[in-house]
Amino acid sequence: MKVVLLQDVKGSGKKGELVNVSDGYARNFLFPRNLAKEANAQAMNELKNAEDSKQFKRDQQIAQANAAKAKLEEKTIVIHAKSGSNGKLFGSITPKEIANEINQRYHIVVDKRKISIVGEIKQYGTFDAEVKLFNGITAKIFVEVCE
Repeated sequence: MKVVLLQDVKGSGKKGELVNVSDGYARNFLFPRNLAKEANAQAMNELKNAEDSKQFKRDQQIAQANAAKAKLEEKTIVIHAKSGSNGKLFGSITPKEIANEINQRYHIVVDKRKISIVGEIKQYGTFDAEVKLFNGITAKIFVEVCE
């Protein structure tokens, strides 16, 4: 019997999948616990619509990430910081500060965990950073630290 799973079922499949199970397993276990429903025309149509909706949302997210990449690619983010007499900064420049500056300047919300910097920024200068916008879409930026 073909059924559409409404929740993840160990040994059978993930939520939203169309699987083939025995009649007894479906009638005695899956249906009474509302883990699955029979794969009739209506259920198949709902499954197809849900998959199309997921794909549409994914395509929109990819388009937004590509637009953000076009805005950010090869741009220089300027961050002002104070330092001691020897030129070393008080503390360091963190990805959180870079994310805040990107949000203020370009109006692009970036998670601080998606910004990768090689080493630590503890002095004045220009440093390379990479911003992960979506799976497989990254933008290379420069972070300039000045007084």
